[in-house]
Amino acid sequence: MSAAACWEESEPLLPSEVTALLESSADPALVALELLVAMPEWEVKLPGGDTVSQTDVLAIARNRHGLVVLGVEAKVDEPFGPTLKEKKAGASQGQLDRIAYLEKELGRQSGFSEEIRYQLLHRSVSALLTARAFHASVAVMLIHSFSPVSRWRNDFDSFCAALDCTNISQDLLEVPGTEGPRLLLGWCTGDTKFLDVELPSAY
Repeated sequence: MSAAACWEESEPLLPSEVTALLESSADPALVALELLVAMPEWEVKLPGGDTVSQTDVLAIARNRHGLVVLGVEAKVDEPFGPTLKEKKAGASQGQLDRIAYLEKELGRQSGFSEEIRYQLLHRSVSALLTARAFHASVAVMLIHSFSPVSRWRNDFDSFCAALDCTNISQDLLEVPGTEGPRLLLGWCTGDTKFLDVELPSAY
């Protein structure tokens, strides 16, 4: 709800904190972006079962260098779902195949530590696959946190470290070794005023 209110208030622009994060990189592909469309609950099919990965907000933006796809995962206090250890416990072969597929798409030559949060894998790959579908030059998996204390930031940082990401600004990192569009991981903090809003369009 907080993310929906934030994105609706910002329309037709990206939320100011998202723009600030992207432009902090001084990367020509990420500067002066024009928001084309933002869609809630974007679904991406993944191998290994019928369950889709559902992104909170899928935003497509552009500048003169091309398209940028942002897969936004909004958070307040809720965690990033189960760890890989928890996900693998009692998993079907299809579920294990999906994990292996996600790891390969993220450029891993071996499996992640079992303490990495599974949701971070499939949200990142969802952004990457969507960027490929739209022939975008950059995919961004963005955590839009409305937690006043940036809760669960440590899990995001552990995921970035496991991928040997390179910082292109303080809160924006690039994943090496992926095929296709560049994959970036970002964290930005939303305005806490949106924690107490009611959104008529949600009813």
